[in-house]
Amino acid sequence: MANHSVAFAALADPTRREIFERLARAPRAVGELASELPVSRPAVSQHLKVLKDAGLVVHRTQGTRNVYEIDPKGLGELRAWLDQFWAEALDAFKTEVEKPEPTGPESTNHGAKHGARRSLPPQPTPKHPNKEKRK
Repeated sequence: MANHSVAFAALADPTRREIFERLARAPRAVGELASELPVSRPAVSQHLKVLKDAGLVVHRTQGTRNVYEIDPKGLGELRAWLDQFWAEALDAFKTEVEKPEPTGPESTNHGAKHGARRSLPPQPTPKHPNKEKRK
């Protein structure tokens, strides 16, 4: 895949995203896609060209038909790019969870067990504005 931005831009269009999702379920010919969507066959071809240029789909010729399907390589590259953020988030979470608990008077939780929330003092109930006016 040449550029992740190109792939995301290609999928930003709702019609292209719909085509992509249909191809994820099964390979389809241009005419078949056009018959399922409220756009013309030339428009479907243009959308497929954008998806192909983004590295998200490939096509093969079957007789007189061009059959398109998801490009596993391009999709894998896009997923790997996204997965790096998930891995970074998990690493940051692990680091935070494994930090030692602070010690000292500020960290005292007045006898609460580790992980339990400290209860807050009760808050005064606000007076109803209409009751104030009646007096």
